[in-house]
Amino acid sequence: MLDTALKGSRKYWAFLALLLGVIAVGVFCWLREHELGSGPTSGLGRDIPWGLHVGQLTFFVGVAASAVMVVLPYYLHDYKEFARITVIGEFLAVAAVVVSMLSVFSIMGQPGRVFYVLLFPTPNSIIFWDMVVLSTYLGLNLVCGWTVLSAERQGIAAPKWVKPFIYWAIVWAPSIHMVTAFLYAGLPGKHHWMTALTAVHFLATAFAAGPALLIVLGVLIKKLSRFDPGTRALQKLAEIATYALILHIFFVGLEFFTAFYSQNPGHMRTLEFLYVGLDGNRRLVPVMWISSALAVLGLILLAVPALRRHEKTLVTGALAVFFSIWLDKGLAFVVAGFVPDSFERVNDYWPHWNEFLVAAGVWAVGVLVLTVLYKVAITVKEEAVFDKYGQCQLRDAEKVQ
Repeated sequence: MLDTALKGSRKYWAFLALLLGVIAVGVFCWLREHELGSGPTSGLGRDIPWGLHVGQLTFFVGVAASAVMVVLPYYLHDYKEFARITVIGEFLAVAAVVVSMLSVFSIMGQPGRVFYVLLFPTPNSIIFWDMVVLSTYLGLNLVCGWTVLSAERQGIAAPKWVKPFIYWAIVWAPSIHMVTAFLYAGLPGKHHWMTALTAVHFLATAFAAGPALLIVLGVLIKKLSRFDPGTRALQKLAEIATYALILHIFFVGLEFFTAFYSQNPGHMRTLEFLYVGLDGNRRLVPVMWISSALAVLGLILLAVPALRRHEKTLVTGALAVFFSIWLDKGLAFVVAGFVPDSFERVNDYWPHWNEFLVAAGVWAVGVLVLTVLYKVAITVKEEAVFDKYGQCQLRDAEKVQ
């Protein structure tokens, strides 16, 4: 089936060429960072050693985990409306895991040391388990999605051996984001991170941002191809994103109550740093208020049925939710954990332009992977015949079996 990715219009090839150009720029900036050091090229330092790239790991792991929100209802609860987009969700998870892993790889001082995790495994290290769960989840989604898609192309039922792997992926999905959350929650002295709420809050943001992105991709697919992911499926994704967004907002409120009612100085100072500024440092204040405004906008547009039924408001609401959580979890959350430091000092951080371009190169790799996988999937689905529920119709012989 991969040969279908080698056939396309001029616009398709021009888009791939654009992505390759962005990747080349990202590689150049990455090499520049290795030559000059991360200090002058990333804005990072002794006091704030984690920044944009670690934030992208955190955010896109959540996007990857959110694939379970279409896989679980379809395979465990026989929600037929998700039949058309299950493979679309699994392939999105593959691309998101690639971005997550490359984000970590791009900030390693000596990239060859990534093999140390395999050569010298340390089960008492959270980063070791993060590597295990991400690699496993990447393989599960690629195998399951590709196998089911291949069966659809032939008009036959998916082989029975793939079902256990699908169920494995369903159980595995929450674990990849929970382990990522433990990377933060297990660090003593970091007031903003060290809370039992971190893991469930991560899952809430994941199940809001992931379906929101899938809505946008579904509408794009409908516009650019002859395949329709299904209106009811996109509407159901909007409902899922809405409920998850409500949980996210609720959890933020719990953080404020816990910090200010108990008058916990460390926790209070971190929230003040994010929302009003602290000791003259206000760079992240606009980021958090924009994130909050987008969350409210997304909640209104997706929660009101009359608004989300319109495609434009549906996409606008989904984009608002996605970028709201990206600003919060993809940047501010990581930096806030280092404020205040062990000496109660407030340090400033803003990504360097070189760091942004390296991240852009990583994102371009993810978009390239997603584009190729979607090109294959959409080509197959354009040729397939679906019933009224959106399930691929099988040959008569397969129906009897």
